[in-house]
Amino acid sequence: MIKDFQYFAPKNLEEALKLLDKYADDCKIICGGQSLLILMRQGLVTPAVVIDIKGLNELDYIKEENGGLKIGATTTHREIEKSELVKKTFPVLSQMEKRLASIQTRNRGSIGGNICHGDPAGDPAPVLISLGASLKLSSVNGDRIVKVEDFYTDYFETVMEHNELLTEIQIPAAPKYTGSAYSKFNIISSDMATVGVAATVTLNGKNGICKDVKIGLGAMAPTARRALKAEKVIRGNKITENLLVKAGEAAAEESEPISDIHASAEYRREVCKVWVKRMVQEAYNRANMD
Repeated sequence: MIKDFQYFAPKNLEEALKLLDKYADDCKIICGGQSLLILMRQGLVTPAVVIDIKGLNELDYIKEENGGLKIGATTTHREIEKSELVKKTFPVLSQMEKRLASIQTRNRGSIGGNICHGDPAGDPAPVLISLGASLKLSSVNGDRIVKVEDFYTDYFETVMEHNELLTEIQIPAAPKYTGSAYSKFNIISSDMATVGVAATVTLNGKNGICKDVKIGLGAMAPTARRALKAEKVIRGNKITENLLVKAGEAAAEESEPISDIHASAEYRREVCKVWVKRMVQEAYNRANMD
């Protein structure tokens, strides 16, 4: 049973930030509610105050800037999935969204809520990490920018202060000869990832040499994270079958998976090896098409 709480629905961002600052010690932000309401019903969180930002249209946008993208925190998953601008600039985001939960959830759930929930098996975080994305965190004291790869600290925990609100996702322009790919391994297509892997590869022209690579892992540690050792194996080298096998092994070795009802830690490591190999290869193929 959900315990009683005070409910506020601010009309604009300024009002929301003031409310958040006032009740920062014991409140939760809601923007869709697919995750928060479940936790409240289970009694895992019992906020005295709930601030609903679903109606803040000023945070609902997708716009291009200098070849990159800026996405407002209340933008729904379905809006991102269907956006022609997203398909043109970062199609991997649209492809990722198609497998995120159900259409009903994507119609209601927001990208900002998903990111802040901090589930290590979530879909957006590995993709955003691979794209080098940043987050704008706002409060009555101003704004600050945090890289997605630095945002998470532990299971369902982030670097956000109690009076801060995620207001925008910022994705930088991709260099020429860059490709990205994401997929997750699970039994039911729209279920949470048993293992999720995103890769972005930038080539040094058409010679097949990897100039840069970012690999984001989901469900392989207490948080979504970069596979830095695997990236080191690939960066500066020509992509080959043998190199990809070594990168997959490095990613599995540097991970910290758990065993649960979905898979054992050992099984997740084996899947990770295969998925890193596949996603880097797919990103490489797309980069070659640039």
